[in-house]
Amino acid sequence: MDGGSDSTLRLGALNLRPDRSCSESEPDVSVSSPVTRQKAAAAKQFIENHYKNYWQGLQDRKERRQALQRRAQEDRITNEEQEEMLRNLERKETEYMRLQRRKTGIDDFEQLTVIGKGAFAEVRLCRAKSTGEIFAMKKLKKSEMLSRGQVEHVRSERNLLAEVDSRCIVKLFYSFQDSDFLYLIMEYLPGGDIMTLLMREDTLSEDVARFYIAESILAIHSIHQYNYVHRDIKPDNLILDKNGHLKLSDFGLCKPLNDKYSTILLQNEDISTQEGETNVGGYSVSDRAPWSMPKEKLQRWKRNRRALAYSTVGTLDYMAPEVLLKKGYGMECDWWSLGAIMYEMLLGYPPFCSDDPRITCRKIINWKTFLKFPEEPKISNEAKDLICHLLCDVETRLGTRGVDELKAHPWFRCIQWDMLYETEAAYKPTVNGDLDTQNFEKFPDLECPPSTGPMVGPWRKMLASKDTNFIGFTFKKSDALNPLESSGTYVKSNISSEAPSLISLLGMISPMPP
Repeated sequence: MDGGSDSTLRLGALNLRPDRSCSESEPDVSVSSPVTRQKAAAAKQFIENHYKNYWQGLQDRKERRQALQRRAQEDRITNEEQEEMLRNLERKETEYMRLQRRKTGIDDFEQLTVIGKGAFAEVRLCRAKSTGEIFAMKKLKKSEMLSRGQVEHVRSERNLLAEVDSRCIVKLFYSFQDSDFLYLIMEYLPGGDIMTLLMREDTLSEDVARFYIAESILAIHSIHQYNYVHRDIKPDNLILDKNGHLKLSDFGLCKPLNDKYSTILLQNEDISTQEGETNVGGYSVSDRAPWSMPKEKLQRWKRNRRALAYSTVGTLDYMAPEVLLKKGYGMECDWWSLGAIMYEMLLGYPPFCSDDPRITCRKIINWKTFLKFPEEPKISNEAKDLICHLLCDVETRLGTRGVDELKAHPWFRCIQWDMLYETEAAYKPTVNGDLDTQNFEKFPDLECPPSTGPMVGPWRKMLASKDTNFIGFTFKKSDALNPLESSGTYVKSNISSEAPSLISLLGMISPMPP
């Protein structure tokens, strides 16, 4: 490139000659097959993910170096000692990067008891063979994801779990794939979910309900801060740890928004029932309030509640009317769902439940007619007021203008929001050991045949059409959290992974006394 007549641009072994025909007309994409375009898109995504992770790691190392320098200055360490500490840090960083490059796969885990089954996945306990640590493994079949159009959903779930590091949501440690399955390795929360608690207790006291609604608010807000809307807030997705604190899980229907005031306009997503009538007249006897339903019918609904959650149909009981009507909607739809959960916690059933999903859908759309409160059990006026300000039009719904208006409601008067996860939980589940699954449903433990596909590198994987849809799925959590970080946003886990964290690696790099 010294001004000679040769117009060739040389990049290593790659020669790129200016193509004058390109400036005259747009390239004709019709000459490439759909498979070729798919592979090109997959390659583009693979390269983007690689360099995104590279630059993120570079930034993290820079921040750790600056934190160590600040700590050294605060402790008035001499320049010679600071230089020695920084050299030690560089050696540990190199060791850490080498360990992080190690590939993680299904052979690194022993698969144990099944604790959950869904329409598209199963969840089971697993044990890391190298350390004996217990995790929850979510396993999804690739062919099912493709045939059912769930690729975007599983990608959104993985992205949210990798991006959001909050004590209020289930933590992701690894994600990886083989030829047939996708795997998410997450923390195991042995306390069961809120639905199990409700089926056991029927109703919760206002104090217990207040505690869990408050923690749910923090959990939902933690993903809203990252501009995600969950869209599937329900008791089944609110999980308790061994101490009784709540975490949000199952992000398969979450959607990223451009900003927190954006709305989603869905035309083709099958997230509602086929019947979305707005006509109020001519209801059958099934349209009566839940407490006026025959007792045996209400009991049958409760017995079928869990089975419905595992089906492909799902449950509509917690969906906002704007979602069912397929109108534009945003984060405020999650607050409607929380209002329905609060109603169920205090009264024993969702506000619009029916054993016919079409009736449920109709009731939700016409909520002004069907939102009613029974005489028994009695709930406080403040609780009723909060429910009514969650199950209402978007314009007046609490949370639409920010989470602070929810926190300021009188029902939460005694809640210390900043200390909520440090206080003793309102309910402590019975948990006997790391492998205890008594707080989960029992499932037949059918042994799944192992994947027989060859283990190949990422570039070769792109040659298989079903794998091009999952480029960039692999993730390994870096537990190299800033040892000086004291914010409640991060949870410093006591779990040690096979790759030691920089916190443990830097144990020897402690400031010497002045």
